[in-house]
Amino acid sequence: MDPLIFKKMMKYSYIILAILLSTQLSYSQSETESKNMQKNKSYTGAKADQENYKAIYQLDTNDPKIIQKTIRNINNALEDPRLKGKLEIELITFSGGTEALLKKNSQYEKPLKDLINKGVTVAQCENSLKEQGRTKSELYEFVGYVPSGNGELIIRANQGWIIVKP
Repeated sequence: MDPLIFKKMMKYSYIILAILLSTQLSYSQSETESKNMQKNKSYTGAKADQENYKAIYQLDTNDPKIIQKTIRNINNALEDPRLKGKLEIELITFSGGTEALLKKNSQYEKPLKDLINKGVTVAQCENSLKEQGRTKSELYEFVGYVPSGNGELIIRANQGWIIVKP
């Protein structure tokens, strides 16, 4: 066989082989994408296979949007069907978060009472009260107290509680 013809045949063979491989790769990628899309579409979240779950929500800002978001987040967790009857929640307020528990901010009284009626513990840091020159009489009567908000977070974290900061 003529060496020139053989070279051309080899060149065309490589081109045809490259086209076939790229077509196969493209098909494999689209097949993988399709499988991943289907898997994602059917995903329903993590399974709650433990007997109980514990979360402490940290509220240390007086921003009304964050206060409302925190209350909403706690309610959403309480309504998650996977966690029904398995969830213990504490809301710890300190620093600017003290504002949410002041009687003068009555907009939060009902939502906080609703949380307590759902089993949520609501507690205030006593250090923040001292630092801000406030007294317990300025806060709602249903509030619990801890010596320090950070101490509560440290203890709860070491007890296996998840800390949530909305």
